Amino acid sequence: MAILWGGTFVSGRLLAGHVEPLAAAFLRFSIASVCLLVLAYFFEGGLPRLTARQFAGVILLGTTGVFLYNIFFFRALESLPAARAAAVIAMNPTLIAVFSWLLLHEALGRIRILGILLSLFGALIVIAHGDPAALASGFPAGFLDILACLFSWVAYSLIGRQLMSGLSPMASVTYSSIVGCLMLSVPALYNGLLEHIHAYTAVDWANLTYLGAAATALGLVWYYQGIKRVGAMRASIFINIVPVSALITAHIALGERIDGSLLLGGSMVVLGVYLTNLGLNFPIRILRARINTGTDFSESAD
Repeated sequence: MAILWGGTFVSGRLLAGHVEPLAAAFLRFSIASVCLLVLAYFFEGGLPRLTARQFAGVILLGTTGVFLYNIFFFRALESLPAARAAAVIAMNPTLIAVFSWLLLHEALGRIRILGILLSLFGALIVIAHGDPAALASGFPAGFLDILACLFSWVAYSLIGRQLMSGLSPMASVTYSSIVGCLMLSVPALYNGLLEHIHAYTAVDWANLTYLGAAATALGLVWYYQGIKRVGAMRASIFINIVPVSALITAHIALGERIDGSLLLGGSMVVLGVYLTNLGLNFPIRILRARINTGTDFSESAD
């Protein structure tokens, strides 16, 4: 699953310059929506009826996680190396933790704060190619798009957490995929999709199919099967493999150079995300250990 998701950055980069970003996003989710509908009927017997609250949530999820995210994703990869884009996007659990603290008043704790700071500094190193002072003159091409992409996913995650209770992950993702696809259809057609689609190569269609069927639909199923088997905490740790997979694949398939700033910054992001996720259950594990060993509860828990 993590390897599939790492490959999305390489496929997006390969499509850049051949397929217009809006068209690429629309075709990706046209394929994904069909596959997700089939999987929803296979695994869950179809899609449930939505309440008014869930319907509003689906519209917001489709807007943030499909429409906006994919427009910025494909725009960013027109000018941004795949591995650097993946290293920035890998920060999404960190920013979700920050905004959950700001908006939902969730506790952070020292472990999560350390992870957040580490991820942020790592991302700065990746963006600035090892020289954060260089950002004073502006962001390199594509980085504002990838940051907008990142914040779109954070919004998607927080909205889903608040509005989609009572709906399975499969159903919510399928519905949001369909909604986002419909939203993308209008600008994609307006920008000449029908005039240009005949010029797409077999490689273009292979990448679009990979993005829609494998990375989006199949990757989702494997991810939630992993959650059922090993739990959400352990499954989330495998997300850390995504930027590593993207880096290796981009080096092999695209010939992207792996320099010190990418290795250092990317490693800091991955470690920071790990600590952020670790901090979610850290106080609980300490508490359980103390109950089992009879440790004095007057000591600090984290």
